[in-house]
Amino acid sequence: MILIISFVGLAILHLYWAFGGKFGMSAALPELDGVPVFTPGAVATLGVAFVLSGFALIALVLGFRVGSAAALTPYAVFFGFTIGGVLILRAVGDFRYVGFFKRVKGSKFAMYDSWLFSPFCLIAGGAFLTLAAVRS
Repeated sequence: MILIISFVGLAILHLYWAFGGKFGMSAALPELDGVPVFTPGAVATLGVAFVLSGFALIALVLGFRVGSAAALTPYAVFFGFTIGGVLILRAVGDFRYVGFFKRVKGSKFAMYDSWLFSPFCLIAGGAFLTLAAVRS
């Protein structure tokens, strides 16, 4: 349930940003010398919201075998392992802007990334790997 709620919440936040919301944006993008490294457009942000919703759906199928969802379990296991791996790689980072081993520090994003974003990705990645392993 925690994975589902977390990823639905993140998807809603990205929808808010895609439709022009600004709250939290200053902490959401990596910066170099006070300038965002990239500025995603509305379509890209909607795409991220869609992907995050998919993560929530996979967590739902892995966590609760009900009705016709049980038939989807083999696919969900594959995606569960894949999502878990991707989230752990995100936690490790690109060794420059994001992740535990980033070199660019000192921005608001870097602080949130070190204390919130990367730990969340590590824990969520482990949770997806665990759910997928239990269901395989």
